[in-house]
Amino acid sequence: MLRLLICAGGTGGGVYPALAVLRALEKDVEAVLWVGSEGGMEADLVQRAGVPFTAVPAAGVHGVGLRALPGNLLRLSRGVIASRRILHQFRPQVLLFTGGYVAVPMALAAARRVPSLLFVPDIEPGLALKTLARFAHTIALVASPSRAYFSKTKAHLQVTGYPTRPDLIGWNREQGRNHLGLSLDSKVLLVAGGSKGALSINRAVWNTLPRLLQLAEVVHLTGQAHWEETRQVMAQLPEDLVSRYHPLPYLHEMGAALTAADLVISRAGASTLGEYPLFGLPAILVPYPFAWRYQKVNADYLVNQGAAVMVKDQALPEQLLPRVAELFKDDVRLQQMRDRMSALARPRAADEIAELVKQMVRHRSTTGDVP
Repeated sequence: MLRLLICAGGTGGGVYPALAVLRALEKDVEAVLWVGSEGGMEADLVQRAGVPFTAVPAAGVHGVGLRALPGNLLRLSRGVIASRRILHQFRPQVLLFTGGYVAVPMALAAARRVPSLLFVPDIEPGLALKTLARFAHTIALVASPSRAYFSKTKAHLQVTGYPTRPDLIGWNREQGRNHLGLSLDSKVLLVAGGSKGALSINRAVWNTLPRLLQLAEVVHLTGQAHWEETRQVMAQLPEDLVSRYHPLPYLHEMGAALTAADLVISRAGASTLGEYPLFGLPAILVPYPFAWRYQKVNADYLVNQGAAVMVKDQALPEQLLPRVAELFKDDVRLQQMRDRMSALARPRAADEIAELVKQMVRHRSTTGDVP
């Protein structure tokens, strides 16, 4: 039995994989503690899962500007002190990091004295993950191209794939469509903007909605912030098309939508590397343009595998409808994309990472050394 400390936060792309690995380790864990950042979005997700949670101060120090740097350095120092206290009190046998600046003070506090595994959810690691790689003993990668970003590390590298949430599986196509009120024989387009929605994707869909609905039924996850605008769009739809539009501010049963859809339009966050392959779901990817290039690199990977096509955010208003029409009218190409997406699936990713965690603990208990 092991004592596991998980340090992850910032986005769902780091939180959900850690939850999936924890589920795979359930029978082997004696005690678990999740350390997140003060005010982070992860607290609600983790506590809802029934996992003990505590928070430490954390902040980025790279590229933040001279005004913010002193305050962020102070928060980082306070985070290291708080992390040392947590390590002393909880005494973990192994650390699991999956992203977010919150893991940096914990890694500094542990200073390689505790075996640590770092999971990299995107193809290209972010700045926080590049820092964490210096302290990790094992690094689990979502795909082989990620190896290029860790050529100088001494850590053991292992390609495991992206650990998907257990609650996604268990649906078949008929069940998913019935749950969402969809026809069993029509084509279905899923539009997924993330939990907060993606305004540029939403508006591109709304502006072409009547013509999109002639091609397929549309399941549109708009985000709660854009729900009022969605209601206004629905009110203007022709009567004969209303039943083909299925907007939702948020969907807990995401597995139903992923198994029901024939094509998805979304951003290219880390979860696309695991969830779309799991369901063999062809994608039109629109990388988020106002951040570093992680989503672009993720999208490039799936495009190069023949599993997706990419549209730049600024070109979406003109290209969305033609791209959807092109794919829905070409069943052969859509099936090829489906097959190539399915070929990337790693359904045992969570189990593989869980086994790496257990190997690290066994190694230390046998040799007394940190692997």
